[in-house]
Amino acid sequence: MVSSTSEMLTGAIARDEVVPSRKRVKLPPWLEVAKPRLIPLLLATTVGGMALSEGWPLSSSRLVCTLIGGTLAAAAAGVLNCLWEQELDGRMKRTSERALPSGRLSPDAAFAGAISCALGASAFLIGGVNCLAAGLSLLGLCSYVLLYTAVLKPRTSQNIVFGGVAGAIPPLVGAAAASGHVGLSGWWLFALVMVWTPAHFWALALLLKDDYRSVGIPMLPVVKGSEVTAKAITRYGWATALLSGFGVLALPEGGLLYGLLLLPFNGRLLQMVHRLQVAPDDIVRAKGLFRWSILYMFGICLLIVMSRMPAAVEFDSQGMALLLQIAHSFPKG
Repeated sequence: MVSSTSEMLTGAIARDEVVPSRKRVKLPPWLEVAKPRLIPLLLATTVGGMALSEGWPLSSSRLVCTLIGGTLAAAAAGVLNCLWEQELDGRMKRTSERALPSGRLSPDAAFAGAISCALGASAFLIGGVNCLAAGLSLLGLCSYVLLYTAVLKPRTSQNIVFGGVAGAIPPLVGAAAASGHVGLSGWWLFALVMVWTPAHFWALALLLKDDYRSVGIPMLPVVKGSEVTAKAITRYGWATALLSGFGVLALPEGGLLYGLLLLPFNGRLLQMVHRLQVAPDDIVRAKGLFRWSILYMFGICLLIVMSRMPAAVEFDSQGMALLLQIAHSFPKG
């Protein structure tokens, strides 16, 4: 019994050490509910969607309006999410000190802030970009608050598989901002973010499964256990790596450079998902995968932007010429 208790205490200490903490940086209540830590990656995929379009590069004014509008829309979604889950957050030890359940911010003030952010997002996107970008941004907000938070999260262990559509909308917003429509390349990045999301989120869910279990949220690690979750992460990790390779075709130019630089990113991703599958209860490995998955998606978007630079285009043309020369050097027949 003493040994069992000691193991439980050791596990709790280890978990506190590795779970990403939100208490290290104390944010003002009005900023905390906007979930600013989530916004940079959403903006990165927005820029990725822009860079995949024939309208790249955008004018400075259109780029700024898109990013400000996207920031405000994401902030509105974050606040509405906090409002919806206020009671739930109050029952979880990890979230009980958040601005709303702790009483540091009133629900009325939070709701007013969410509406202001949503209206501001619409003003920037309609006035400075186009209606399609504004409509897609609103769709992302609604899918996060209604589809994921209200409908899927409390009802199914596959909530993030379908609810991930909310996080995959920004590339479509970026494509719409750049060219006025969403082409196949924009849909490719949308699909990539959709496939990447479950592996990314379930790595975090492995760290927080006790919290989710305590309030009855049916996340996959709670319902199926760590081993099944790790296997699912591996499947989605492989799907992400395979789908990311299609960026060579999705890019209007510079695909060769993208493909070469993508190899170490995918190699590291697959290494980490397989390490987790070997030891699915290792929270240090889960934390490492969660953090790397964030860097991975930032990296993909950076590679897309780099591949549209003149030097990358030149590298692409010279590389293709070299490959053709090598191919022609082989004897025929």
